[in-house]
Amino acid sequence: MGRKRMSPKLLSTVLLLGAVLVAGCATVANLLQVQPPTFQVAEGNRSELRLLGPSAERPLGGAAIRIWPRVGNPNGFGLTLTTLQGDLLLEGARAAVVDLPLGLPLRAGQDTIIPIDVTVGFADLPGLADAAIRFATRGRVDYRLDGRFGVDAGALGRPTFGPTTLLTGQLDVRR
Repeated sequence: MGRKRMSPKLLSTVLLLGAVLVAGCATVANLLQVQPPTFQVAEGNRSELRLLGPSAERPLGGAAIRIWPRVGNPNGFGLTLTTLQGDLLLEGARAAVVDLPLGLPLRAGQDTIIPIDVTVGFADLPGLADAAIRFATRGRVDYRLDGRFGVDAGALGRPTFGPTTLLTGQLDVRR
């Protein structure tokens, strides 16, 4: 008995269906993958460093720092930013450890602006005590926030991302 050959039209249809199925599987796989939220400096919100005088808690004084990140969700589904951990660097020197438990809901494809507040005592970080003089005489201070963060994506899990540089920018110095 001879083998039957598939007609070119039927072969084209089968190949097209196969390609559609493969592409569909790739799309579903992409939907099931959690993309990390994005962090950017929020335009229109001034991040600042405010010098604090000596006190019982901070005998050499310190600084109160507020930065304003815009956190975006690139996913096609909502999730919650649950943690943010890292190091805040001022003028390249490690100034503070950031460890924030969050519960920030992020809608699909949306972003939001949040404040991050950190207080630094110069006695705890002697290298920054010398830098305080530079802070007091300049109008701006460079900062960088390096770290990792976690999200709750419901049925897709609780992934963490990082370490990475989350933000870089400048703080306005207030006296």
